[in-house]
Amino acid sequence: MFEYHGWITVRETAGSDDDEGRLRQIVAELQRRIDLMADPYLLDLRWMNGEPFIHLGGHANHAPSTDVVELFEQVAAVAPGSYGLLHVLDDEDPEHGNEVRVIRLVRGRVTRHTETLLSPCVPTLEDPFTTI
Repeated sequence: MFEYHGWITVRETAGSDDDEGRLRQIVAELQRRIDLMADPYLLDLRWMNGEPFIHLGGHANHAPSTDVVELFEQVAAVAPGSYGLLHVLDDEDPEHGNEVRVIRLVRGRVTRHTETLLSPCVPTLEDPFTTI
């Protein structure tokens, strides 16, 4: 199972002086990427109150072939002022299968962490498997 929920505030820079024309170009480039992903779940880029945001979420049997983490990495590269979080639960991950992982995007860097509020999944989220 591969479950994910995330958001990104898209900003060209971490300052308050983003060039609106350049930001619109960045958003158009990201929209083309999102359109190519053709994700059957939640994947949305929209402007709200003058700022662009990406929201994504899904629940699949396996990790998607178009990696949602790669989208975070692309945003980091083209819009280093962006920030956001992606929570991922991948029970097929050999190292972190019992953890909710957090992908953190801040100032052009993508880092990975264990979400301590939801991990370990068993027993925090689910009861241990027992046989009768």
